[in-house]
Amino acid sequence: MSRRTQQGAEVVYSVTSAPQSRQSDKSMRMRRYLISMSIRTLCFLLAIFLTGPARWVCVVLACVLPYIAVVMANAARSRRAGSVPAMAPTPVAPRAIAAPDDPYAR
Repeated sequence: MSRRTQQGAEVVYSVTSAPQSRQSDKSMRMRRYLISMSIRTLCFLLAIFLTGPARWVCVVLACVLPYIAVVMANAARSRRAGSVPAMAPTPVAPRAIAAPDDPYAR
């Protein structure tokens, strides 16, 4: 896969420098969320059957895990420095605007 720049030089992208696809990123985040919610469900079930401090640890984990799961699920893929080339804006010289012809001015 290649493209031409404004100067006409051909830019070739390496497969190893290509970012992860959006679909695989989304499926990875969904998988992490489902694993975290499964652990939360397990904590609720263990809180029913355990006694003493272990019960309260499970209750606290069951209350904290949704926040952690949402933060992890919303964490989109990170950009690598230099993965997207920086572009400087092209300066545009101001132009004079001509007044329209006035048919009534004589």
